Amino acid sequence: MAKKVVTFGEIMMRLNPEGYYRFVQADRMEASYAGAEANVAVALSGYGLSAAFVSKVPAHEIGQCAVNALRRYGVDTGNMLRGGDRLGIFYCEKGASQRASKVIYDRAGSSFALSRAGEYDWNAVFEGASWFHFTGITPALGGELPEICLAACKAAKERGITVSCDLNYRKKLWSREKAGEVMGKLMPYIDLVIANEEDAKDVFGIAAKNSDINAGKLDRDGYVDVARQLASRFGCKKVAITLRGSLSASENDWAGMLYDAAGDAAFFSTTYRIHLVDRVGGGDSFGSGLIYALITGLESQKAIDFAVAASCLKQSIEHDFNLVSVAEVEALAGGNASGRVQR
Repeated sequence: MAKKVVTFGEIMMRLNPEGYYRFVQADRMEASYAGAEANVAVALSGYGLSAAFVSKVPAHEIGQCAVNALRRYGVDTGNMLRGGDRLGIFYCEKGASQRASKVIYDRAGSSFALSRAGEYDWNAVFEGASWFHFTGITPALGGELPEICLAACKAAKERGITVSCDLNYRKKLWSREKAGEVMGKLMPYIDLVIANEEDAKDVFGIAAKNSDINAGKLDRDGYVDVARQLASRFGCKKVAITLRGSLSASENDWAGMLYDAAGDAAFFSTTYRIHLVDRVGGGDSFGSGLIYALITGLESQKAIDFAVAASCLKQSIEHDFNLVSVAEVEALAGGNASGRVQR
């Protein structure tokens, strides 16, 4: 039986201009469906795990479209709730060269954001589960969601379920002070914390020394120190950090680090230079790759290699879902980065 992973968060409609058109140029938009935790569930399902996504969407056709987008890729939507009036939306304008990508949210008052604590039956949700994943975006939506996330984490730990969280700080959703306050209460329940170059600094004031992300300068020792501080402060077993060197909106260097607190050891991946097709969802594809690697028993070096290779491939794919196979990820992680036609 496939190992079951439960993810919890919001799924939204993504609207983007075709290709590299700017918002002000576009007279039509492409519609797809995405959300940080939904992206993780889709990727894990594609890897052959049992992946369940828990959320709330409106009980109308647009809400059903979001559910259908997940079902198409084998995600269990049996514990998704129906209710409320609207599905959240985000608009995405893809950048190129020195022009940055832009995201505009229209998600206030969504069905999920107005969730109530008593609506989610965690006993039913966690039946047969071995892993629970959410991101910092979920409590950032406010309302009762910080309390709901805390209840979910407590319920998971009571059942011996591994808990992972991607900090995913979004300044458009909440302040650094509020993020630090809320996430500080959740962190003691988290076994694996995932962050990028800025998250630990923005949320907890823990900065990597000798690094300048805007200049593409990343210092490895500084990130080991960040991970060690996170593990020491909150008791996390593992800390993973994505390392993105933004050369431009079209070219990025991409790598990652996995820190194992028990052995006080850090493991670094290969660095890939990516010509970006769509970077949105890159962090989620890293998280799902790492969850898959760890839940299937890969040792730390192979786990970080798998996660970074998976997220490298995702950024060559349009829209948010990482639609790759385990074999494709393993081939890249094993050194086959030529991109030659497979016949």
